[in-house]
Amino acid sequence: MTITAIGFDADDTLWHNESMFHMTQQEFLDLLKDHGDPAEMTARLNAVERRNHKLYGYGAKGFTLSMIETALDLTHGEVPGATLERLLALGRALLEYPIEPLDGVTETLAALKGQHRLLLITKGDLLNQEQKLARSGLGDYFDAIEIVSEKDAVTYRRIFARHALPTESAVMIGNSLKSDVLPALEAGLWGIHIPYPLTAAHEVAEPPQDASRYAKLETIAEVPLWLQRHA
Repeated sequence: MTITAIGFDADDTLWHNESMFHMTQQEFLDLLKDHGDPAEMTARLNAVERRNHKLYGYGAKGFTLSMIETALDLTHGEVPGATLERLLALGRALLEYPIEPLDGVTETLAALKGQHRLLLITKGDLLNQEQKLARSGLGDYFDAIEIVSEKDAVTYRRIFARHALPTESAVMIGNSLKSDVLPALEAGLWGIHIPYPLTAAHEVAEPPQDASRYAKLETIAEVPLWLQRHA
């Protein structure tokens, strides 16, 4: 069946994101290096972050609060004021870093615009995601923008139903198997995985087995050719 609608993830699919979080986490470990082994501190931060997703959602603000909570835990409530100030500064930097499209993104979106309905489907803090999209300069390529708190099969069905787009002729493209591909397949879409060099701990998942509507591409520039083969 011809693909009529394409959903694109944003972070680490259209622009860099996890690399910024990775650098921030490394500085967090350096700041607290006297209070534990790096691997243990990383595991504790990941656990706090997973727990806090239910309260704060995904994004820089929740990550900053999770770093502060973990720092308080590691220091038994005696984290130095200067360390807290630095963690807050790191959090602000995550909210303000320059957004530059990944290689091939602008060209691919320009080639697909007008040929398919293009939807941006991203999860995270509403204001932060809107700001990143504005800084990216990519907003005009999309027919619809959807910023959600979680990506699951119910979310995908609801989005495509609201836009009167059949899921069986739609594809979701993203770097996360857990958020972009597996729930999209469950919802009846095609799912294309384009890996990013870094994957957040809470986004790790195994690829689907024997899924006829699943594909893995190396770069976003390969999407137009894939669509031609499924026209």
